[in-house]
Amino acid sequence: MIRARFRLVLPEDIWITEVSTSFPDATLRLLTGVPKRDRALELGEVRAADPAAVTDAIRGHPDIVGYQQLYGDTDRAIGQYEADEKSLYEFLWGSSLPPEFPIVVEDGEMEFDLTATQEQFEAFGSTLDETGRRYDLLTLSHTDERDSVLTDRQRECLTAAHRLGYFDVPRECSLAELADTLGVDKSSASETIRRGTGRLVDQFILDRTADRHG
Repeated sequence: MIRARFRLVLPEDIWITEVSTSFPDATLRLLTGVPKRDRALELGEVRAADPAAVTDAIRGHPDIVGYQQLYGDTDRAIGQYEADEKSLYEFLWGSSLPPEFPIVVEDGEMEFDLTATQEQFEAFGSTLDETGRRYDLLTLSHTDERDSVLTDRQRECLTAAHRLGYFDVPRECSLAELADTLGVDKSSASETIRRGTGRLVDQFILDRTADRHG
């Protein structure tokens, strides 16, 4: 599986762009959202020095219907409402991938996470490119089914190798000594180290690639 985080510049003519650019220091978080006929029913959070001013702007926007505040304090407010403009995240629906919440908007830019197979990720990238919108790939990583770069056995083996000095130059621990510590034969220890270090190198390269795109 692939996990990625994107930053997307939003169109200027949607309500959340207008509100977020009017309050550039505020953070707007879409906690959940579902289509409702020709609108979207959303639960949104505002984090700001003056959340009441931001929620007043949301409530008063012509594209927002039925804003109801559910919680508010000096720096945070949560409200439920219907929005006429669904393009904030409708391209996610169009890509057949469910949106991952929260979706964060600050000063006209949206950040969101994505979990997909390689094929889904490539299809999503193509869909995003076709929109012509400006975006950055902030992070990219491959994970196994347990959402970890290394298996438990690989982590155990590499941790022991590091602790015993197997990676030092010159080595302070031989492969035979490492295998004996782990209770496996030399070939098993060698293969586990090879696979584990390979995964770490792959992760490092992917992260550097994401940094260059960001």
